[in-house]
Amino acid sequence: MVDMGILYALADRKDEWHGPSVLFVSESTGRLLVPSSVIPEACYLINRFLGQDAEIALVKAFINRELTIEHFTAPDLVRGADLMKKYKDSNIGWVDASIIAIAERLKITRILTTDRRRFGAIRPQHCKELELLP
Repeated sequence: MVDMGILYALADRKDEWHGPSVLFVSESTGRLLVPSSVIPEACYLINRFLGQDAEIALVKAFINRELTIEHFTAPDLVRGADLMKKYKDSNIGWVDASIIAIAERLKITRILTTDRRRFGAIRPQHCKELELLP
């Protein structure tokens, strides 16, 4: 499961997470699932800070199936709202909550993220803790 920070890091060669993210993705043999809720946020930030060509490259990564979109469901919305309430003190937003809700539904335990603090604090229902990569 891939979060927005990784998508941004992959696009920005100057980002401190660029090297580790590119290395992990290039060596990955599995599908890289990106929740549909992450895409608008990533597109906005990439376009704003890196330009339209970088945003187009992200969209093409989905078209070329380098990245796989995983859509959230109605139960994911409910679970996401529950997570937002439970972790209100950590200010867990919808995008991060949706990543956890989808991970729980699909029994995914590995999250590709730059946000160690937020994802490290969350205790999902389906496992003791998430493995945060890269």
